[in-house]
Amino acid sequence: MDSLFFKLSKMAWTIVSPDNLFVILLAISLLLILFKPPSSGRKLLTLLTIGLIFLSIFSVGEWMLYPLESRFKHNAPLPERVDGIIVLGGSITTGTSQEWNQLETNQYHERLSSFLELAALYPQARLVFTGGNASLDPAHPTEAQFAKTYFLKMGINEKRLWIEDRARNTAENASLTKRLMQPQADENWLLITTAYHMPRSIGVFCQQGWKVIPYPVDHQTVPSKRYNPGFNLIGNANSVVQATHEWLGLLAYYLSGKTSALFPQQCDYSN
Repeated sequence: MDSLFFKLSKMAWTIVSPDNLFVILLAISLLLILFKPPSSGRKLLTLLTIGLIFLSIFSVGEWMLYPLESRFKHNAPLPERVDGIIVLGGSITTGTSQEWNQLETNQYHERLSSFLELAALYPQARLVFTGGNASLDPAHPTEAQFAKTYFLKMGINEKRLWIEDRARNTAENASLTKRLMQPQADENWLLITTAYHMPRSIGVFCQQGWKVIPYPVDHQTVPSKRYNPGFNLIGNANSVVQATHEWLGLLAYYLSGKTSALFPQQCDYSN
């Protein structure tokens, strides 16, 4: 069932991703102009143009990302004792890393650097990287194989390091890591991931019965400037794609029972 969910989610995103959807609608408007009464095609094209201009001027993506990024407190006080630190995959571009035979990362590199900082701050904590092959190609390399090499080069003691290399999505990050580490109820575990991804991540860990402590990084928004108009089509469009992916992910995880709340917050097992 997990494999079906993974494959369906990948295929659905290909269609509903805002950038792809825009191209599809643009093609439809052209076909309507060419082969149907042109007024319908012109109306659609006008709407697309207005939307594109609006997106170029206003940071719509940041408006969508900010509620996600502010869901959990950043730089929150940490406990004196930390038993384990988990970092989710998503920061390593595996195809490029394999091609150039070195670690290549994307804009989420702070997940890795924060992991190293916290590892030094809590020298007794167990360290876990979780991230497998998130591609539909089964022969694609895993993030884990590059992460392990990188962490060892950076001085992490191999005896402290656990590598989970089968997770393809956030739900599997939680379930497979719990199976690997067998956490105890009285232990303190930190969870590192990108700030806007933290609500969904906390949701799936809570659903697994694992009350981890959120440590959000990689903030994508600038709250003091998110309502300032400008002109940045590419940047604003990228933010919309990121935000849409995450909000749809929250919805899909909630509807499929992978989280118990549409907009998760810290776990509550009082009932």
